[in-house]
Amino acid sequence: MTDLPGDGKLLAWTVDDGSSSEVIQKYIEFAKATGMRLTFFLNATYDGWSTHADLLRPLVKSGQIQLGNHTFSHADLTSLSDDQVIAELQKNHDFIEKTFGVDARPYYRPPYGYRNHRTDRLAASIGYTTPVLWYGSLSDSGLITDQQVVDFATQWFLPQHIVIGHLNFLPVTEVFGQLEQIIRSRGLQPVTLNDVFDKPA
Repeated sequence: MTDLPGDGKLLAWTVDDGSSSEVIQKYIEFAKATGMRLTFFLNATYDGWSTHADLLRPLVKSGQIQLGNHTFSHADLTSLSDDQVIAELQKNHDFIEKTFGVDARPYYRPPYGYRNHRTDRLAASIGYTTPVLWYGSLSDSGLITDQQVVDFATQWFLPQHIVIGHLNFLPVTEVFGQLEQIIRSRGLQPVTLNDVFDKPA
């Protein structure tokens, strides 16, 4: 999956990793202040998810922020053994369920977008049947300037796109207002994946 079905004006802003505890906190506070609906594909290896669990939990419970599985340690699944692939997803799944009380299935994002038939089959065997990729990126997995973030948002915040950002570096947090304005000015409706697709019982 790289985009949303149909001809609407939906936008799925998805945010990955979490290497910066401060960025995690600022994203949560941004969502809380604005009502922005987001999907976090987290790696539980990063301490910030535990540090800010109490702040995030109410937004997860309400459905405003959805949590997806991005593996425990951001490993390239295609380089791992069968058992290791399952362990990466299961360990992260267990953390999400224990910490936030939600089941992240069926959505997972393979780190780097690397996947193949084998990893898809293994993920599906534990309920992760829907690999979520993207159609546009804020390109902030590494450090870029705040203006570059705005430029990428201008390029990719478009109807029915799944856009990827990262919870790793601070520049994006300096331009949340500008990113929100791009969304509002284009009449886009921010959604989580669960808003769009019926979550299996």
